[in-house]
Amino acid sequence: MKIVTKNINIQNEIFTLTNQRALFWKKEKALIFSDLHIGKTAHFRKNGIALANHIMKNDLERLSILIEYFQPEKFIIVGDLLHAGNNSDVDEFCAWQNQYPDIKFCLVEGNHDRISKTLEKKLCLDSRSNSLEIDDISFVHDFDKINSKFQITGHIHPGFMINSPVKRIKLPCFVVTENQLLLPAFSEFTGLDTKNLPKKGRFYVFTDAEIYEI
Repeated sequence: MKIVTKNINIQNEIFTLTNQRALFWKKEKALIFSDLHIGKTAHFRKNGIALANHIMKNDLERLSILIEYFQPEKFIIVGDLLHAGNNSDVDEFCAWQNQYPDIKFCLVEGNHDRISKTLEKKLCLDSRSNSLEIDDISFVHDFDKINSKFQITGHIHPGFMINSPVKRIKLPCFVVTENQLLLPAFSEFTGLDTKNLPKKGRFYVFTDAEIYEI
């Protein structure tokens, strides 16, 4: 796996975009991502849809490589850590998480994060809230029109359509506007929305080898 990075300036802070669907904030030593959707494959299997169990393993392996690369002290998970409550995939995630006892796990809850007290304890979250504010930046799962601060959000699973002479290619991306940074879905087992995106945004489209500003 190749990690490609690109630094951008937001609110006079340097953030590092990666082609591995995550963002790093050096000042806070924080790895930032959204929409991991743990339990999605197990939920599908429970409902009779056969899916390979390596999908989540691949997502967690990418996280491990990002941890080794950036050496973060905390995760800021901008919503939808989970997909469908407690299931066997959650057990696998917790076993993976136990390898990193020194990393703080800060969850900004998303619409899929239906977490009971028992499940919260099992996940060993250091914090859990509807929003998180650090300096002049607000972390919320879905963009809040009332919030006047710059927002880092998830939820949309943004994608960008590239038209080539051969075919149309849809790629994941970050989107940056005057008051928002929209994160790609961290899990590769998600669709890409090319329509419901912030207007007047700069698109940072990425592949396994490059990040392109459009």
